[in-house]
Amino acid sequence: MTAIRMAVIGTGALGRHHARILADLPGVELVAVADANAQAAAQTAQNCRTIATTDYRELLGKVEAVVVAVPTSAHCRVAGDFLGAGADVFVEKPIAASVEEARELVELAEQHEVLLQVGHVERFNPALVAARPFLGSPKYIRAERFAPFSFRSTDIGVVHDLMIHDIDLVLDLVAQPVIDVQAFGVGILGEHDDCVQARLTFSNGSVADLAANRVSPLASRQMQVWGPEGCVQLDFASRAVVCYSPGPALRFGAGPLERARQTGANLDQLKEEIYGKFIEVHHPNVVPCDQLTAELLDFTESIRTRVPPKVGGTAALEAMLVAGQILEQIAAPPWAASLPAPRRLAG
Repeated sequence: MTAIRMAVIGTGALGRHHARILADLPGVELVAVADANAQAAAQTAQNCRTIATTDYRELLGKVEAVVVAVPTSAHCRVAGDFLGAGADVFVEKPIAASVEEARELVELAEQHEVLLQVGHVERFNPALVAARPFLGSPKYIRAERFAPFSFRSTDIGVVHDLMIHDIDLVLDLVAQPVIDVQAFGVGILGEHDDCVQARLTFSNGSVADLAANRVSPLASRQMQVWGPEGCVQLDFASRAVVCYSPGPALRFGAGPLERARQTGANLDQLKEEIYGKFIEVHHPNVVPCDQLTAELLDFTESIRTRVPPKVGGTAALEAMLVAGQILEQIAAPPWAASLPAPRRLAG
């Protein structure tokens, strides 16, 4: 099998991990890494046994595929140059800085008949993989994604930085058009939104409540999914899944409330039987894996087979469209008039 000639553009917090994984991935030749910071590029190149350049344009036409992990503001320019040169492109999330730029990348990929994959890595989280069989028909989803301030991705707000993961997930899980968006949020440390709450309503009546905060003292990446089958609790950080569903005793027999009304009912025993007898609790087996590696394996498999990746440009564009609606709601009255506005930096 001929090795896929690849490069990584951007060797920052995430790009250097892409390079590390690709350097050891079977069937891949990491031709080079590129970064405007010569020292960062050289260090990553040394660690990954490849060469470094400070000008990514030197690699145009010399590689079959690239991973673009530059700041979001440069996604469209860098990814667009490689798409235009006929290379398959993996670009980190969010796909671009705006809906217009996202649409431009999707159109470029279609025009040049090349692959465009976007780094919505939570699709590959082993907790989600384990929970999939239990997420049949979501009716209500509650997600929270909180993190301490990282001083990274400061060119975008929390909607594009963190909430975009959950937007992508709920769009994929519900698989219905969004018909209404409500949101409010505030900027705390800079000129962008840092704390946002949003509610999405879908055409089938499903509802998703999303909360994101990147100035949180505590980290949390959790989701609850409610449906006719029961409730599924996912913890993306600890990679744990718990499923709650009505048991036969509740569905076909006398429920705990009915039994509690009976003469001589033992309430302490009934309390102990709520979870286990009336509500069954399942812990699906979560198979450990490195989700970034799984994501890159999906990309390289798509390159070889030409089968669309799990998260293509169109899906990422749909997430950006919803993110744009959320940001419009944040900027509109009455919330914009009653809450602190994002702080404007001098310059």
